[in-house]
Amino acid sequence: MAPLLTLQVHDRMRAALRSGATTVECSLDLERSRTVVEVSEAGWSNDGSRFPWLENCRDRTIYYWSGTTFERAARFTTALIKLVPTEWGPPTFEIDGIKMLPTAKISPYADAERKVGWVQPRGKVILDTCGGLGYFAAACLQGAASEVLSYEKNPDVLWLRSLNPCHHRLAGR
Repeated sequence: MAPLLTLQVHDRMRAALRSGATTVECSLDLERSRTVVEVSEAGWSNDGSRFPWLENCRDRTIYYWSGTTFERAARFTTALIKLVPTEWGPPTFEIDGIKMLPTAKISPYADAERKVGWVQPRGKVILDTCGGLGYFAAACLQGAASEVLSYEKNPDVLWLRSLNPCHHRLAGR
């Protein structure tokens, strides 16, 4: 999977370079795993691929590698839809600045598990409308739902889901 950057990770790599280090351990997939990257004035590298430093790295923003440059994981069509990092690792998303998950006090995973506790999906067919990033549907599957039908109408949200390494693929379910 292509690397994802946040301000926290970018700052960690730049701080390592300033301290004279040539490598630093960090996460390039929103805290799902750790990897060692090589840092230099020209940029940084991982798994044989070289990447440039971001000119302007913003807080509350996730950047994805487009194949030629890092771009914000955001789109503006009828509304600004943006993938947003959380302190928990798995991201949330915003539509016109409104968070779609209550991540101020709870992780997206814990929020989904809490909601699954209300539904008690074991053996049930679950209809998940406004599927968002897919956390609830994935938690229903983990809760032994017999089937989950998850729908998300907004193509921009589906695009964000495709960038998110923290969602669980629902293929065939």
